[in-house]
Amino acid sequence: MSLFKARDWWSAILGEGEEFDQGCLCIGDVDNSGSGYDKVVVGSYMGMLRIFAPHATKPGEQKGADAQLLEVQLRDPVIQVDVGKFVSCSELLHLAVLHPRKLSVYAVSGTSGNVEHGDQYQLRLIYEHNLQRTACNMTYGPFGGVTGHHFICIQSMDGMLMFFEQESYAFGRFLPGFLLPGPLCYCARTDAFITVSSTRQVECYRYEALAVATDADTLQDSEQQSKSSGKRLSAEWTLVLGEQALDICVPSASPMASSIYVLGERNLFCLRDSGQIRFMKKLEYNPSCFLPYASVSEGTTNLLVGNHNNMVLVYQDTTLKWAAQLSCVPVAVRIANFPDLKGLVVTLSSEGHLQCSYMGTDPSFFTVPKVDAREVNYDEVDAEMRALHKVIREATKKQDIIPKAEAEEDITVTAVVSSELDDDSQAHVPELNGLAVPSVKVKVKISSHSTVQSPKMSVCVQPPLAVTQDQFVLDSLGSGSQQVVTFSAFLNGQYTPADLTGDIAVSFSSPTGVPRVAQCKFVLPLRLVCCPTSPSKNAKYKITVDTNKPPVNLNEVFPEFVEKAEDKEGNALAFQFIAGSRVTVLASKTSQRYRIQSESFEDIWLVAKELVQRFDRHFAKLGVKDFRNTFSGPIPLSEYFERVDHHFELRVNAQKYQDLLSERAVQFRAIQRRLLTRFKDKTPAPLQNLDTLMEGTYRQVIALADAAEENRACLVQAFSRLRSATHLLILLVSLWQGLSADQTTILEATLLPLLQDTPQLGWEESVDAAVSHLLRTCLSRSPKDQAVSLGTTQLSMLKDTSRLKKHIMLLCDRIGKGGRLSLSSEANVPTPVMMPAACETIPEPIAEQEEEDPALQQEATAKFIKKKQPSKKVKSKTEVVRLSRPCSVEALGIAMKAPQ
Repeated sequence: MSLFKARDWWSAILGEGEEFDQGCLCIGDVDNSGSGYDKVVVGSYMGMLRIFAPHATKPGEQKGADAQLLEVQLRDPVIQVDVGKFVSCSELLHLAVLHPRKLSVYAVSGTSGNVEHGDQYQLRLIYEHNLQRTACNMTYGPFGGVTGHHFICIQSMDGMLMFFEQESYAFGRFLPGFLLPGPLCYCARTDAFITVSSTRQVECYRYEALAVATDADTLQDSEQQSKSSGKRLSAEWTLVLGEQALDICVPSASPMASSIYVLGERNLFCLRDSGQIRFMKKLEYNPSCFLPYASVSEGTTNLLVGNHNNMVLVYQDTTLKWAAQLSCVPVAVRIANFPDLKGLVVTLSSEGHLQCSYMGTDPSFFTVPKVDAREVNYDEVDAEMRALHKVIREATKKQDIIPKAEAEEDITVTAVVSSELDDDSQAHVPELNGLAVPSVKVKVKISSHSTVQSPKMSVCVQPPLAVTQDQFVLDSLGSGSQQVVTFSAFLNGQYTPADLTGDIAVSFSSPTGVPRVAQCKFVLPLRLVCCPTSPSKNAKYKITVDTNKPPVNLNEVFPEFVEKAEDKEGNALAFQFIAGSRVTVLASKTSQRYRIQSESFEDIWLVAKELVQRFDRHFAKLGVKDFRNTFSGPIPLSEYFERVDHHFELRVNAQKYQDLLSERAVQFRAIQRRLLTRFKDKTPAPLQNLDTLMEGTYRQVIALADAAEENRACLVQAFSRLRSATHLLILLVSLWQGLSADQTTILEATLLPLLQDTPQLGWEESVDAAVSHLLRTCLSRSPKDQAVSLGTTQLSMLKDTSRLKKHIMLLCDRIGKGGRLSLSSEANVPTPVMMPAACETIPEPIAEQEEEDPALQQEATAKFIKKKQPSKKVKSKTEVVRLSRPCSVEALGIAMKAPQ
């Protein structure tokens, strides 16, 4: 048990799921009993109002059973409660309750009960004010020096001070330069209001200055206030704090002098009523609430400060006198007098833990037991030390950042795509371009090896592909159980997708509470996006793939597309894309070549990918191990660059539309301001065709917005086609040079760094930076340039695509001359690079030379016409380059009591 722990005298838990803040607690004799003892009034954001009369509990008695006097459910949330003389015809205390849009004043009365039924308390509404603005907080006091009554001032969320003289509304004033509301307090000695503005400075406004200032109810604009007859509101004094304030309080003290206490986020300030700093205390913790009150000692003030470490600290001016531990973080703290004990500390937490406690100490009866003395066995200590050193050495040897996967995962996810299309298509659009849009079913099996609570599954496919449902909330799984989820995938757009792969992610928490994710991939069939059709003899774009084995029957390789095949020998096969063009595959009867041709360059990608993959599987089933697909060139860079230029042109158009929209929006707002000024004028001037100009500008804004939206849709399609063309280029380069899987992965990461094209980061600048890095590192001829790392300059949109296209040509050129892609550390070490004997050295042009040589593009393109085959000896050499103080508190005015 801690010595400095607040002793619980009485406590209660208020409701479940309710929220409280610093204005929700007040202390006072709210029922006017005349006993001089306080009641505790608590309001919540859920609209509950409760009144308590705490008392000491006897042993065995339930706490708080008969301490609650009243509990009322109000319609609106309770922001703040205060007790004061708020009724004009009475000097009794009443309860003021502040709601977001209403101020209510109630009378709390008690009726003595008969026999043992206890007293009955009632809450009676005296009057209320409906607020035109949303309230933030309030303060009260004898504004203007009145006696026997209290007026109320409410601060709204938009910076207006509303003054109420009991049952009547007096006036309202706007605070100058207001942005966000801050704490508000009233100083009776100077008859002034103190607040902290959003500029982090304390501001003081005299009540007299507020009363004679411009009426805020009629004039809200600062420009109009300057033209009005009233005085412009200005602060009496200001003081820069440099931090935001949590609360402001002016304790009741001698009328000759008063202090203003401001609790900041990191400091405690004490100011004179003239705005000068008396002292400042730097806090080494995060405070949550505070309360200054008069000290027993003459000329000093005590402060209670609560913090987020569940502590309440007692200061006498700047000296810490006592610190006590609480059971929760207090958001409001007060001092109250009760019949059994005076000076109790009342705290309220944000969850509704109401506690009355005192500070003191309990005698400790704990005695430290005797420790049995025993001799130390030094041999055992040495053996244990050696074992620990061995463990430390083993742990320091491992440098893996990524934790190793467990031998058995908590969840296993497998996806199976149906081999047949759905009988009834689940597609949103039944037909596209006169062709039926099919759908295919995907079955996902989730197997659990341990208990998993409420897993969630997400499905992601690349547009224009879509699924019937992409988010699933699964039932909890026990150990050894499994669950099956089914959905359908289909085409949902007017263009062909660049990837038929989908991703599935299941998020869950392990039995120990660690968040985990299980993933798997699935591949949709080619039949989902195209259908068989008759072959075409001629086409604009043609690609030829060579093999080292005799030609095969295309009908055997593509059995699902045989239904409309006219050639029974399997020498020709055609695919009609639902949202694209026709692609024809022709097999040579005399050679081992296959031609893929189409009117659309990017549509060749999916068919070429399927052809290469199916050939590999076909010959693998036959037991052939040396089968290879090759491409003899030339690389179709000119056709590829057409897609790059088209995508970049749409990006430039998008930027132009955005600039034009910004200009028209500025013009539209300027016309609106002119019209509003004309309409507000008492003697309006002619409009001078401003309405016509506004209508024309509006039409231009709408037309530009429609054009920008249409351009955005075209940009999405162009990016998908660019991705397809890039995939095809990577495939051809890998077949051309026989790149390994690691090198192909690096090439894909270089030319396809983005999954989504955004205005902030586009494809062109990303690829240009990646290709430039490869040209300066692993593909550089000079070993000195290999140590040069890529600069950390911010990527921005390119001016044109000429430099990008030049770099891509250089990339293909150097790969064709024997260069090998690598990300390993050895590739960046300045060591001699072994070049193949059959490859000539590639000159390393600097940036200036690249810009000055306009014929470089034609020269690099011409180099792809004829491929040089390196010898076996040379090829083996190229593999060398790898991918690679406590005191008494009796004089503090706080209850000190030891338990009986």
